[in-house]
Amino acid sequence: MRAAFITGHGGNEVVQVGERPLPAVGEGEVRVRLQAATLNRVDLYMRDSGAGITHSLPQIMGLDGAGTVDAVGPGVRHWSAGQRVIVHPGVACGQCAHCLRGDDVLCAGIRYLGEHRDGTLAEYVSLPARNLFAWPAHLDASEAAALGVNHLTAWRMLFTRARLQPWETVLVFGIGGGVSLAGLQLAKGIGARVIATSRDAAKLERARALGADEVIDSSRQDVAKEVARLTQGHGVDVVFENVGAAVWSSALKSLARGGRLVTCGATTGDQPGADLRRMFIRQLQVLGSTLGTLSEMRDLVSWVERHGLRPVIDSRFTLDQVHAGLDRLESGQQFGKVAVEIG
Repeated sequence: MRAAFITGHGGNEVVQVGERPLPAVGEGEVRVRLQAATLNRVDLYMRDSGAGITHSLPQIMGLDGAGTVDAVGPGVRHWSAGQRVIVHPGVACGQCAHCLRGDDVLCAGIRYLGEHRDGTLAEYVSLPARNLFAWPAHLDASEAAALGVNHLTAWRMLFTRARLQPWETVLVFGIGGGVSLAGLQLAKGIGARVIATSRDAAKLERARALGADEVIDSSRQDVAKEVARLTQGHGVDVVFENVGAAVWSSALKSLARGGRLVTCGATTGDQPGADLRRMFIRQLQVLGSTLGTLSEMRDLVSWVERHGLRPVIDSRFTLDQVHAGLDRLESGQQFGKVAVEIG
């Protein structure tokens, strides 16, 4: 089968498109013929470094995906050939205390597609049957694939970790990236007020068109001061961010007393000043989050079907154009997901 895979680390030249063995289908597993996947920041990380992630080379890239069931292994009852499915990329052990209580995303043995095991930038992928979910009928393949990382991550951040309520205000940093756009869509979907930030005026206008109530141009406006103005000095109830050090001070200063900051990334650095005095005096909460559980994925897919949400797709590339897709993601100019259409 054809796939995009890394043969080393250190730049685009280590990414190759070529033949890899067809994955076997083991006990309790399903093989999926993929139609689309999307690119995520970890694909750039695996290409450039991969440090700290246990893997062997060559490694097929890609976390999320959508396709049709190709074959089912022994013991699989709920899937059959031809069904359209989307992928949850975290393969947990299913046996530890975290898994048994439904917190599989906290499993110490979890192995992610595209990181620890072969991923979705391929014609086929095999994984446990429990990691598959029905593809919402109103979505195309790229839109369906996008749910498995960005929207799942945003779902857990907003509703499990930060417990955002419809009457609250959330500040979303870095609008244009996939997770931030998912956060905007989901927060507006429950009726919350959303303030979005970006350094790109065109992205802010597009965010308004998607429902953002207020926008802040962080290239020329002080975010914390604008938040204070827009909230009559109250601050926001929730900060949603994946940027890290560059926005950390503004993020904490933007929170109302008792507010919650939820983060899933640190693209500009992971060692910001803690501002502990502000945290304890104003009784702020800082919450970390990564991906989401199988149960949260089930809830997300059901909600997407009921509300007709469509993930924002920035651009679409073929498997042979994966280098151009990675360059687009790395540029930071995208508004939405960079998709790879496989077949």
